Amino acid sequence: MSFRYLRSMVCAQACGLLLVLSFHAHAAGADEGAHTKAAVLAVEGHWLRAEGTGDVAWLAQMLSPAYRSVGADGRVHDRHAIVEGARKNQGSDRAMREIDAYLKTHPTDTRVLLDGDLAIVSFYDPAPAPERLRSSDVFVYRDGGWHAIYSQHSAMK
Repeated sequence: MSFRYLRSMVCAQACGLLLVLSFHAHAAGADEGAHTKAAVLAVEGHWLRAEGTGDVAWLAQMLSPAYRSVGADGRVHDRHAIVEGARKNQGSDRAMREIDAYLKTHPTDTRVLLDGDLAIVSFYDPAPAPERLRSSDVFVYRDGGWHAIYSQHSAMK
């Protein structure tokens, strides 16, 4: 999203899209530390808000030190780039307003695959088949919480 220089200016739209449903899961009060699908979605929602509001402390602890995000254009962004991109949103509601506007006009469904300490959250176009994947985030459960290790974004027209 987006909405979300949230993951980067290049990944901005793709990122916001990815976190649409997770935003609602967090709002519902899911425990982010639980080893559940709902917790992974809650972390996704928190991630969206952290980027949109510039919560760099939370982002720095949630993103794995080796985190990588690959944008739809093939460009790679590391953890540092994501955190610094979010820092630009501190003290402003502009990014969150852009995220909200994007989400309203780009419906997205989500799917969570939980396999042991690994979770993959995929965001896709809810239109009829064939399914069109917009992006995926990969998480690992460590030290009592979910940490993002990789994201991949697709171009959607």
